[in-house]
Amino acid sequence: MSKTRSSSPRKPVWPLFVPKLVTTFREGYGLTALRHDIFAGLTVAIVALPLAMALAIASGTTPDKGLITAIIAGFLISALGGSRFQIGGPTGAFVVVVFNIITQYGYDGLIIATLMAGFMLLIAGFARLGTWIKYIPEPVVTGFTSGIAVIIFTSQIKDMFGLSMAELPAEFIAKITALWQARDTVDIVNLTVALLALGVIVFLRRKAPKWPSFLIAVGGASLAVALMNLPIDTIGSRFGGISASLALPDLPVITLARLTELMPSAFTIAFLAGVESLLSAMVADGMTGRRHRSNCELVAQGVANIASGLFGGLPATGAIARTATNIRAGARSPVAGMLHAVFLLAFMLVLAPLANYVPLAALAAVLMVVAWNMSEIDRFKRLLSGPLGDRVVLILTFGLTVMVDLTVAIQTGVVLAAVLFMHRMSESVTITQSGTHNGNGLISQDQPDQMATPAAPVSQRNHESDIARYRDSLPDNVEIYRLNGPLFFGVANRLTDVIDSIAGYPRDFILCMDDVPMIDATGASRIEHFIATCQKHGTRLFLSGLRDRPRRVLEDMDILTHPQLLCVPDIDAALAEIAKTA
Repeated sequence: MSKTRSSSPRKPVWPLFVPKLVTTFREGYGLTALRHDIFAGLTVAIVALPLAMALAIASGTTPDKGLITAIIAGFLISALGGSRFQIGGPTGAFVVVVFNIITQYGYDGLIIATLMAGFMLLIAGFARLGTWIKYIPEPVVTGFTSGIAVIIFTSQIKDMFGLSMAELPAEFIAKITALWQARDTVDIVNLTVALLALGVIVFLRRKAPKWPSFLIAVGGASLAVALMNLPIDTIGSRFGGISASLALPDLPVITLARLTELMPSAFTIAFLAGVESLLSAMVADGMTGRRHRSNCELVAQGVANIASGLFGGLPATGAIARTATNIRAGARSPVAGMLHAVFLLAFMLVLAPLANYVPLAALAAVLMVVAWNMSEIDRFKRLLSGPLGDRVVLILTFGLTVMVDLTVAIQTGVVLAAVLFMHRMSESVTITQSGTHNGNGLISQDQPDQMATPAAPVSQRNHESDIARYRDSLPDNVEIYRLNGPLFFGVANRLTDVIDSIAGYPRDFILCMDDVPMIDATGASRIEHFIATCQKHGTRLFLSGLRDRPRRVLEDMDILTHPQLLCVPDIDAALAEIAKTA
């Protein structure tokens, strides 16, 4: 049998990787758009300034690392990315991962893992896996995001209350135990500053949402500390201030053993960066009506993370809240995101000495709000009302994120969700037969096989009626079976079970496949097993209504070349061929 292939030319792939900045300039970019982008970039920079420092501190490193990440990675994500409005930088999703990597492997280990993640993202982008990442189930994403929120929240209790502790354990239970044991060391001044900062943020978000609540709260707390000489921890007292310059690119010592032990951490960073950036881009699309280029976005994320690692920064990705702020501030193009990084650099160079007065209590209040926003309580509650399988995936991913490890949580959640999906797909596949053959062990007339869902869908019942109309007119020793649904590895064994249950094979067997949209290698092997079984019993097999996609799979695996097999367009054509040889 000859193989057929479409002769239509393939579309070039290079447009998938053209940055939106290039598209913007091609469409025309004028002074009006520049004015809007300058205002939006300044607005986002004001929001990102305290947030970048707070996220870096929560990650177990110094505040300047967060600013470096927002500057270097933020500029490149906007300049090279596939979204017009994406704002990149450090995010809450990385806090747990970064903290654990630094604890286990040191800061050099984090740099290596970030570089590896950058190359993984480049490979994923050029392999055009951008659309695949969007298929991560919502219970998995919500589960680990809510789990990260809980970890961030609990990690800020120490600075919020000013507790005296030598070290805050990384494990959740140990952390809660240590915090409880230190409850008698609460610093009233520190707690007051934190609560006032938190109150300012909440008040401004409700009454004046366009105001930079984070910066106002942190700035006000810093002014109070400076003027009143309050005895609480600040960036200056704990970290010695922040650097007023960018470090030159530098590489730690890289060995094969080091790469091997950091591979799981690098994969987690790459996964989070990919998922978070594309979710952010999708949010931006929903707000603006634009469409992003997912694979171009992954490439930009890869370049940005490599550059951030070289300059001693943290992992970076698209930040949903900052991207939304950018859009609301009137951004017209990626230039706004690039200017946001330029403004942050200017702030870092000019205002670095003032950072000495920033109280950690105020930054803890900022992170408490970030954790609350990340928790997605409403979405979590809604998913708890969903199907049982989705609830299990959600709770398991959430629990493993909090109690064990984010990498384990993501892997377990994705695998469990995939198994759940395959189970649901297999339950939707039915095998119906005409019931006219008189052999023993066949399925009852016009009924799906015993492993199908009890209540057949309307489309399935229509197919049963379609087969039933042939029942009285079928010649002896002719059987018709219809497959309904995708024939993949999760359901292929059911076809084998039905085939093996047939006793006394008919002379001619019609297998109707016009409602089979796809076949994988396992399903094709089961078809081949069926053909061999028919050949063994001297039964001629007709494949009726085979679609193009399943046909290509069977052709490529040389399954359609068997002499006992005939492909026909429909059941009537098969019956006509049978009548010729009767």
